[in-house]
Amino acid sequence: MRAARRQVTILARDPVLLALVLFIMAAVGLFVVYPLIQVLVASFQVRGDWTTANYELLSTRRLYRAALSNSLQVAALVGVVGTTLGFVIAFTLTRTNVPFKRALHLLTLLPIISPPFVGAISILFLFGFNGLVTKQLLGLQDFNIYGRWGVIASQIFTFAPLAYLSLRGVLQSINPTLEDAAFNIGATKWQAFWKVTFPLALPGIFSAFLVVFIESISDFGNPLVLAGAAFPMLAPQAYLEITGSFNLGRGAMLATILLLPSLTAFAIQRYWVSKRQYVTVTGKPTSSTSKIVSPFAKWSLFSVTAAFGVLVIAFYAVIILGAFTRVWGFDYSLTLQHMRYVFSVGLGSVTDTLMIAVVSTPISGVLGMLIAFLVVRRTFPGKAALEFGSILMYAVPGTVVGIGYILAFNQRPLILTGTFAILVLAFVFRYVPVGIQNGIAVLKQIDPHIEEASQNLGADGVTTFRKVTLPLIAPAFFSGLVYAFVRAMTAISAAIFLVSANWNLMTVQILNQVGSGRLGVAAAFSILTIVIVTIAIAIIGFLVERTSKTKTTIRF
Repeated sequence: MRAARRQVTILARDPVLLALVLFIMAAVGLFVVYPLIQVLVASFQVRGDWTTANYELLSTRRLYRAALSNSLQVAALVGVVGTTLGFVIAFTLTRTNVPFKRALHLLTLLPIISPPFVGAISILFLFGFNGLVTKQLLGLQDFNIYGRWGVIASQIFTFAPLAYLSLRGVLQSINPTLEDAAFNIGATKWQAFWKVTFPLALPGIFSAFLVVFIESISDFGNPLVLAGAAFPMLAPQAYLEITGSFNLGRGAMLATILLLPSLTAFAIQRYWVSKRQYVTVTGKPTSSTSKIVSPFAKWSLFSVTAAFGVLVIAFYAVIILGAFTRVWGFDYSLTLQHMRYVFSVGLGSVTDTLMIAVVSTPISGVLGMLIAFLVVRRTFPGKAALEFGSILMYAVPGTVVGIGYILAFNQRPLILTGTFAILVLAFVFRYVPVGIQNGIAVLKQIDPHIEEASQNLGADGVTTFRKVTLPLIAPAFFSGLVYAFVRAMTAISAAIFLVSANWNLMTVQILNQVGSGRLGVAAAFSILTIVIVTIAIAIIGFLVERTSKTKTTIRF
């Protein structure tokens, strides 16, 4: 108690900083915690009365049980296969001397900057009822890609790159001299890998699995496009309950059920896996060696990596072709009609998306750095709660966020439904956790005496942060900007609940076009989204080099 009073007394000496802490705490409480509480409350209400009737439907309605079972099974399988594929690609590109490393690295990352269901659209182009492979090449008439395996294939394509990105850093941090030491005492290549490399990478592998699991179970776009009525899943089912049946209680119940495995996986990753990291180096590791891999194993790994790269090329090639093809499956003559539609009828959603992304991105970036600064550099009562609450949205499925926001801000005193503000706020607090984590990681590497010197010269906390801390953490700041902008441009699961006649998004347009069978227009929107995101990443990378004290580029 005395320690808390002392912390408050110290914080009160800087009234601006105190006001900032209180403001951020209030914002996190209002825009993160409150919507989740509203979802939980709504799940226990029917026509305003408290009841468990919605949850009792899990035992009586086979549809809901099937949706839960299917979601868990798909997430587990996608987690295992996606993490395995990510590890193989990461190992190949970091621990072997294969050709085309840079090209394969960029190809592997391409799905990350794309709308989340581009893979599903490509699968329809290739393997749908009028697919290039199924109908045109093989002549199949009754091939059905919809259902379990279509969803699994599209999610593996979409989320395996996330595992790769995580595991690439893990494998690069393992000092190859440890493997050399194993060889020196007589270990075979397989023994060196299985007894040295794999155990050191295991915490990272498990963390990557949990990330893919969370992304899969909370995925909305791919199941909505490919699952079909015969294969229900939780996220689309919650959406259909609200938009189709207008039953907020049941939708909130399904959202709550969806939230439980995501939060469990998040808690395991944050509080168990993160404490089981192994330190293998005290400085920067030397270049990776390929001694651990035999020639046969090297080319086998390269074949898998190259095959995924070819798959990425094929998927995006059909997206480009589909955007300029008159009617896919029937008339392959080239046309610009889909692009003309995007820049005429669909231009409003393009400008809306850009405006929302441009406004929400800097707010998310600055807020992330401020929270990271408070967590690392300041001590005050409630700091742990602030940190947990601010990164909680990372584990919350977008479907839950969208339902929570329409429940929380569709009534007085704060009516935001259908406005520009609700979309900006949803994106800011949905994607700020990555910026916070980047900021925390960098701040822990900066000597706090630099900031203390500024304060000793008379600067207050805010001035110190603006003129000293922020320039030093510029790379992390702009990395957070990249993530926030990419996600704002490609978000769908939360946004689909929050768009209105006044404010629409490109990803929602893509989904609507797929639903109406206009795959060419959907492909045109997808291409434009990828082009905008790529240009934005290049601009932000340029700004990093100009503003950072050391030459730094945004790398994924």
